[in-house]
Amino acid sequence: MAKLVRIYPENPNEKEILKIVEVLKNGGVIIYPSDTVYALGCDITNYKAMERVAKIKNIKLEKNTFSIVCNDLSHLSDYTKPIDTSTFKILKRAFPGPYTFVLPAINNMPKAFKKRKTVGIRVPDNSITRRIIELLGNPLVSTSIHDEDEVIEYTTDPELIHEKWDDLVDVVIDGGYGDNVASTVIDLSEGEPVVLREGKGSLDIL
Repeated sequence: MAKLVRIYPENPNEKEILKIVEVLKNGGVIIYPSDTVYALGCDITNYKAMERVAKIKNIKLEKNTFSIVCNDLSHLSDYTKPIDTSTFKILKRAFPGPYTFVLPAINNMPKAFKKRKTVGIRVPDNSITRRIIELLGNPLVSTSIHDEDEVIEYTTDPELIHEKWDDLVDVVIDGGYGDNVASTVIDLSEGEPVVLREGKGSLDIL
C-alpha cells in the first residue's frame, strides 16, 4: 500500500523528504507534484524501478517516452550533447518552470534510454520536487499521470490519486491540488525551437 505524505511547498518538511529519498534509493516509485500535473517518478539510476514505471503505464520500457526531471541545469551534460549559447539562454529563461525541452541525447545514456536520440528535460518550479532530487543526487525519470479520459479529480486531487494508485506505487506526495494543464513541450534538438505542445508555459521565453 502506498503511503500518502503531506508536504507543504512553502516550507517542505526535510524529515519527510529524506524518507521519500530513501524510498527512491531502494527502488521505489512515487507520485509527486510539479508546477503542472502530478507525475510518476523514480530514480534514473535504478533500472528495476524504471521497469516498474513502464509496467504501471502498460508500455515496454525500451519504447518509453519518459522525461528526465532535474533540480537545476547541473546534470544537463550527463544526458544531453553540448548545446549552443542561444539554446542555453532559452533554458535559463524557462527554468525552473512548466516546460519540457527536447534535446539531443548523449550516446552513453542509461540503459532504458539507449535507443533514444533525444530526451525531454524538465526543471519544475516546485520546491518539494527539486529538494527531493537534490538530496537524492540524481534526476528522476518521470511520466505524467494525466489522462484525457480520466475524471479530472483523479489526476489533480492527492487523496483521490492515492485512492486510485494505492496498490501500484510506494508513496503519493500531497503537495496541494494539482494542475490539469501539462507542460509546454519545445523541441530544441535541431537548434531552432519547434513547439510540440502548448501547455502551461508561455512561449514568450523563446
